[in-house]
Formats: sequence, C-alpha cells, structure tokens
Amino acid sequence: MTLADSAPASAADNARPYSVSELAGALKRTLEDAYGFVRLRGEVSKVTRHASGHVYLSLKDERACIDGVVWKGSVRGLKVQPEHGMEVVVTGRITTYPASSKYQIVIETLELAGVGALLAQLERLKAKLAGEGLFTAERKRAIPRMPRVIGVVTSPTGAVIRDILHRIRDRWPCRVIVWPVVVQGDQAAAQVARAIQGFERLTPGGPVPRPDVVIVARGGGSIEDLWPFNDEALARMVAAATIPIISAVGHETDTTLIDYVSDRRAPTPTAAAEMATPVFTELKAAVSDFDRRLNRCAGRMLEERRHRLSAAARGLPRPADVLAIASQRFDLAAGRLGAALSRNTAVHERDLVRTSARLTPGLLKRPYLLKAERLTDQSRRLNAAVGRVREHAARRARLPELALRLQQALRARLVREAERTASLGQLLASLDPNRPLKRGFARVHAADGSLVRRAADLSAADAVRLVFADGERGAVVTDGTAQGTAQDMAKPAKPAKAKTPAGQGDLF
Repeated sequence: MTLADSAPASAADNARPYSVSELAGALKRTLEDAYGFVRLRGEVSKVTRHASGHVYLSLKDERACIDGVVWKGSVRGLKVQPEHGMEVVVTGRITTYPASSKYQIVIETLELAGVGALLAQLERLKAKLAGEGLFTAERKRAIPRMPRVIGVVTSPTGAVIRDILHRIRDRWPCRVIVWPVVVQGDQAAAQVARAIQGFERLTPGGPVPRPDVVIVARGGGSIEDLWPFNDEALARMVAAATIPIISAVGHETDTTLIDYVSDRRAPTPTAAAEMATPVFTELKAAVSDFDRRLNRCAGRMLEERRHRLSAAARGLPRPADVLAIASQRFDLAAGRLGAALSRNTAVHERDLVRTSARLTPGLLKRPYLLKAERLTDQSRRLNAAVGRVREHAARRARLPELALRLQQALRARLVREAERTASLGQLLASLDPNRPLKRGFARVHAADGSLVRRAADLSAADAVRLVFADGERGAVVTDGTAQGTAQDMAKPAKPAKAKTPAGQGDLF
C-alpha cells in the first residue's frame, strides 16, 4: 500500500487546480526544453502558403504525422521550397499550439533527403517546362559564326575561365567580357540569372559592347554542387534571353536544366569556346583557297573569251578588203559626177526655156495678187483679233473692281431688305387682330362665326362668342339696359332659328 493510497481523500481535494492556460503553458515549456533542437525526416504534405507569408505543412511517414510551420522570416532562407510529396530533412524545435491542444515543429531549415528526391524534383520540373515548349528546337537561336564580343558567365577564380580564354585566344582573338558569379551554393542561381539579365540590358554601340553570344560555364561536380543550374527561375531567364546562350555546366555526363533551354549545350567549357568561335587559321586558309580558285576561274574565263574573240575575228573580212571595194566605187562615182552634173543642168535649162515661153505677164501677176489679197485679209482679221484680245484683257482687269462693287451693292441691298423686313414685321404686329386682346379687349363673333363690327348687327337673345387673349366664352345679347340685362339673364336663352336656304320651301 503506497503513500498515495493511504492519503485521505480530503488531501486531494485541497490541491490547487491548474487553469487550462497554465497547464498548456507548462506543457509548452516542457516540450521546448526537452526538444529545443530536432532534426526530422519525412514526406511533405498539405502545404499551405498563408497571405501573411508563413508556410504551414505536415510531415509524415508510414505510421505517424506531425504538423509544421515555417515562419515568414525563415521562408526566404530555405534552400528548397516545400512541395507536396517531397522527402525532406528539417531542423527546428517542438512546440505546442495551446488553442487546439496540438504539438508542432517550428521549421528553421529544410533540405531534400537524398539524391533520389532531387532527381524526382528535377524530373517534375523538366516535364513542366517541356510542356510549356521551352525545350523545342524551333525556339532555339543560331550561334553567330564570327562573333565580335563573347560574354562569359562563370567564376573568375576557377580553371574554367582560363581554359575558355586560352581556347578563344588560340582560335579567334576577339573581345571577351567576363561577368563574375559564384557557381555553387544558395546564391549561385540568382547571380547567374542577374548576369544574363545584365548582358541583355547592354545596348549595341554603348560604352560596354553587347555580346553576340554568352557562355554559361562551370566545372564538374556532384548533383548537389550543380543543383543551382536546375533552378526554375534561371531556366526561364535563359529561355527568354535574346542573346544566343551556350550552356557548359559540368562534364559531358552531367546534365542540368539550363542545358535543355539554352540554344546549344557543350560537353565541357573548352568545347563551348570552340562552338562559339571559328578557327582563324582555318578561315584564313579558306579565304586563301577561295582567292586561288577565284584567280583560276578568272584566268579560265579570260582565256575562253580570248579564244571566242579570235574565232569571231577569223570569220570577219579584213578591213583593207572592205575599204578597197568602197574606195573603188567612190572613184568610179566621182569620175561620172562631172558629166552627170553638166547633162542635168542642160536638161533643166531646156525645161525652163519651154516653160517661160508659155507664161504671160498677166498669168505671172495673178498668183501674187491673190496672195496679196489673202495677206491683207489675214492682216485685217489679225488686227481685229488683237483688238478683241485687248478688250477682253481690259474687261478682265476690271473684274476685281466690279466684284468689289457687286459685294458692296449686295451688302447695301441686304441691309435695305432687312430694314424693310423689320418694318413689315412691325406693321404686321400692329395689324395683328389678336394683339388688342392682350390689352383687355375682346372680339365678338356671331353664331355663324362672322365678326360683329356694330351693335346694330345684334338683336336681343342672340348667342355670341367672345374671344379673349387666353380663350373663348359664350354669351347672350340683351336689350342693352341694366334692367333688361337682369331680366334677360334670368331667362333661358332662345335657340337660334335655323335659316332656310334660299330657293327651298317650308315643309310645314
């Protein structure tokens, strides 16, 4: 029998009770003291990224599950962002969440558990980017054959940059711009991405020339060492670059994500330098060979043209023979020319004598008289035409003055017509029969609608219509006296007798 069993019941009743908050706080302190540093391995599930920046997740294995939280300040420092299904190793401390009586681990670091998990994550990322078309051959750009400037993104202290520079100097001496970065660790991916972005922002013709091609290089290493080159943001930056990019990360057997999105993949950094540059001596030899071939072709062409010219010359007559025949014909023609001229002159002289014998003085003068008359008539018509032209020119010169006078006359006429219209409008307003009605007068109309102009035109008990400015009213005519008016007002109005049209008899 123990002491607790022998204690009276009243002793337990007198113990001070804990409050819920006190017990929860005591448990929280106990767990944090006992498990202030825990290294835990498990599979990530139920990843929730809160708007505040905190990340909530669960770690599980085949038999148990524990909740975890990564505070906002620690999320940015994680080597790998948690995703569902990843197997990770986390470090942190165990604590409780008193509001729901749960314990959880506050995660401070998170890394993938083993190479297998890294490769699985890489395969998922490769499938994602391949589905977006970033690996297709159609989007890859051609490497320039003879670059003037080459950009190199690598570590400035390793053997890689020396191999690249040495190979470029031997093959194709050109300008090389090195952008120094770290090629291993947490900052490597971000620095390489910024280097590519920096090369993209350079403008052609600026103080720092824009590269024609960029080489991203790193030596060999383990998968963990090369892991920064599997970063998704870096791969998208390489795919979006407008400058052709050659990836030379690792050795021939090493493959990273940027090898798929870059324009060319080189097995080694030295091979990348060879891809980016031609061999100057080979180009020089090729140019020399082209020059020799050009000279031989030109020589053969000239020789061929010379043979063709010689063959054509053999088929042509000699110039001396052509000139001899022409000279002989000229001499014959010159010898006959004097006699022919004498005979021609004699023939024309005889024709002139015969023609002059048949002509009379009157016949000779008649054509001249006709021509003189025609000339006089043409001169008269020409003088008349010149006069008309001058008259038209004088009238045309008066056109601006007449146009001005016409405008002035039109304005004056418009002013007079406007004044006349205004006076007619005033007269029309003064003759308006409805105008006196606005001053309190009324217009009297008989029963047939005619205007009553005199009192004698109305008889007692006649119905009339009074027209006022704002409407019409019916009335009955009395005898004109006040007494009669009162009596007539008391009598009912007599109906008007229907007038019998002229020429129609009464039926009753």
